Amino acid sequence: MTREIAVVAFAQTDHRRSTEESSEVEMLMPVLHEVLAQTGLRTADIGFTCSGSSDYLAGRAFSFTLALDGVGAWPPISESHVEMDGAWALYEAWTKLLTGDADTALVYSYGKCSPGSVRDVLTRQLDPYYVAPLWPDSIALAALQAQALIDAGHTDEPALAAVGARSRADAEANPHAQLKGPMPHGDYVVRPLRTGDCPPVGDGAAAVILAAGERARRLCARPAWIRGVDHRIEAHGLGVRDLTDSPSTRLAAERAGAFERPADTAELHAPFSSQELILRRALRVGDDVRVNPSGGALAANPVMAAGLVRIGEAAARIHRGASDRALAHATSGPCLQQNLVAVLEGDPR
Repeated sequence: MTREIAVVAFAQTDHRRSTEESSEVEMLMPVLHEVLAQTGLRTADIGFTCSGSSDYLAGRAFSFTLALDGVGAWPPISESHVEMDGAWALYEAWTKLLTGDADTALVYSYGKCSPGSVRDVLTRQLDPYYVAPLWPDSIALAALQAQALIDAGHTDEPALAAVGARSRADAEANPHAQLKGPMPHGDYVVRPLRTGDCPPVGDGAAAVILAAGERARRLCARPAWIRGVDHRIEAHGLGVRDLTDSPSTRLAAERAGAFERPADTAELHAPFSSQELILRRALRVGDDVRVNPSGGALAANPVMAAGLVRIGEAAARIHRGASDRALAHATSGPCLQQNLVAVLEGDPR
């Protein structure tokens, strides 16, 4: 890499069960205003804009074009979109800045899961010939993965419950979290997963600003430098994968430089408690690493924004001096099918 790129600002909504009184644009605009205000930039100062969202959640084609009303597309801007979590939009913006075509980038993503059944909507990610016609929903597939972990002797139900309890306890310090504080593990949703092992359904949005080199230092007192980003994908067929492991996460982490030096923080996009255990092993995260101090996806899981939130939360800890080197992970698809890993560092103190 010939340029240093950093996350210089991060903002997110208060994640809620439903925002039926607001459109996607109305939900997004306060976040965009806040992230720009943190740097003092205006929309005209942004060299590149990239967003992540899903038309399937919105229920209409090209729904992301409406969100541009919140950004302001006139005078004309350089803009792109990915039908993925916003973490992948950040990857595109990062590569754009590396080429030197822009010095600053605005990345945002959003998802409203409340209008429909997100468990069924996510079924459309599956193999369209053999698996999708059976309509196995996202929680049923995660339960298969959790049971495989238990059968392999890697975990048990009390260990899964402990992950959920810790996540929601940590979320008490996060004003944006949807679920927080002590709560019962709950009844089975799909065995062996109980309510406390599964993410809440909710609406939310997030945005970050990236900047290059000395521009980043002028915009932020302690930029979160992106030392590496990589993303990999597992085989589409669930039957040909070992659901108890995540080789794509391990490879993405290796290519991003995650194993060169230990991190002190890891924000892992694990929508289910069992997936955190898989990611910990794949990323070689030990007990000395602070995992999901924000509460993670078990406390707030706005689909298409939760991965970008993980990167933003990791960057925010570096900004305020609570972390020096952090791992951020994002996932998409059933049973950790697609995985992105970013390594963030602050300047020495």
